[in-house]
Amino acid sequence: MIFGRSERGKPPVEPVTLKILVAGGFGVGKTTLVGAVSEIKPLRTEELLTEAGRPVDDTSGVEGKHTTTVAMDFGRITLREDLVLYLFGTPGQDRFWFLWDELATGALGAVVLADTRRLEDCFAAVDYFERRSIPFVVGVNCFDDAARYPTDDVRQALDLDPGVPVVLCDARDRESVKEVLISVVQHAMAHAADRRETVAT
Repeated sequence: MIFGRSERGKPPVEPVTLKILVAGGFGVGKTTLVGAVSEIKPLRTEELLTEAGRPVDDTSGVEGKHTTTVAMDFGRITLREDLVLYLFGTPGQDRFWFLWDELATGALGAVVLADTRRLEDCFAAVDYFERRSIPFVVGVNCFDDAARYPTDDVRQALDLDPGVPVVLCDARDRESVKEVLISVVQHAMAHAADRRETVAT
C-alpha cells in the first residue's frame, strides 16, 4: 500500500486520524520524541533561550539546552495503513500553558514525558490530563546520565492511578517511541470502552 493510493486494484484505504499530545516539563525531550518518529519533516517553533528568560526558564539539569518550544511541535506517523497519528508537542514552560487548551481539543490521548532527574516537572501535565479526563501514558525518557528506576517507583512518586501505564523509552529512538504511542492508543481505547460501559449501565 502506497499512502493514499491503492495497490493491485484494491480500493484505497481511508485512514483514521488520531490526535496525540506530547507533554511534560521543560527540556524533557518532547521535540526530540516528535522528531524521532515523524514520517514528515516536523514543524518546530523553537527559539533560542535568552538572558531575559533566564529568571523564568529553569535549566537546572539541562544546562546544555539552548532552545525552547514557544508554540508547539507537530509530526505525523502512520502506524498501520488505516491508522495515522498526528503528534502535537506542547510547550514546557508555565508562561505558554495558555496554548494547552487549544492543543488538547479533540485529542485522543497524551504522552506525559518524564525525566527522573526532574520528576516534579511533569506533575502539572499529569494534573492537567487527570482534571480533563484525557487518557495518558507516562513515558520515562531514559537519559544516558540519569538513574534508572522501576516503573512502579515512578508510579508511586507521581501518585498515579493504577490504570495509568508507565513505560520506559528513549525519545531519540523511533522504535522506542512507536511503542509508547501504541501504548497511548491502546490505553485510550480501553478508557473509551470503560466509559461506554459505565454509561450503558
